[in-house]
Amino acid sequence: MTSTDSNGSNTLRSASARPAPVASWNSLTPDAPSQRRVRLAILDDHEVLLDSLSSWINVNAYDFDLVLTAHTWLQLVHSDNFPTDLVFLDFQLKEPVSIEARVRTCRAAGAKVVVLSSLDTRESRERALDAGASAFLSKALPMREVMDAARQVMGVARDSAPQRDWRPLPVGAANQSRPKLSAGEAEAFRLYVSGFSTNEVAQQMNVQYETAKTYLRRVREKYAKANRPASKKAELIRRAAEDGYLQ
Repeated sequence: MTSTDSNGSNTLRSASARPAPVASWNSLTPDAPSQRRVRLAILDDHEVLLDSLSSWINVNAYDFDLVLTAHTWLQLVHSDNFPTDLVFLDFQLKEPVSIEARVRTCRAAGAKVVVLSSLDTRESRERALDAGASAFLSKALPMREVMDAARQVMGVARDSAPQRDWRPLPVGAANQSRPKLSAGEAEAFRLYVSGFSTNEVAQQMNVQYETAKTYLRRVREKYAKANRPASKKAELIRRAAEDGYLQ
């Protein structure tokens, strides 16, 4: 269902009972279709997640040319490739630069902005959209939905090509055992590797913090029994990529 808030921004809302990933668009009419690949930049201070996003886009989103990835604000704006046509901005950075300042700087340079965030609140959406962002997307959304939103922002046709394996598996991976996860474990796993904290995973799943923590502990234990390291978050993200949980 789509609703329109007081400043004219569209918000896609899920009809599910528990809180769901939200995508908000600030523009009702997309630009004219582009005849060239969209030059894209990504700013996210989570370097493992930045690598995962980049890998997926490079393999699956042929109509986007990822020319710049940065894990700090200064790294982004000082790059010779800035500005790009479109910038994916992480809402929360460990830097004293507000989301408003970052969005407005990109817009002033001629780039459109899509804000990605694990903090999905009305206030965070309004701050990003009021500053001039074209869209506000939850990091829990599958990457195919994120890129479809980016296409809408840029006015390019939706990609109908089938999704391919976006990261080559390590040698021998075909013979690796994939742990059997319960529905709760799989959901917690998927949310956690998408950028949510354990507390945020609990909120998204509408369960207690300890329940979410238990789900993630069991996921780690099951991967450990399969001789596939997953004690660190970076290792969990790699396991998620290998087994199709990071979409």
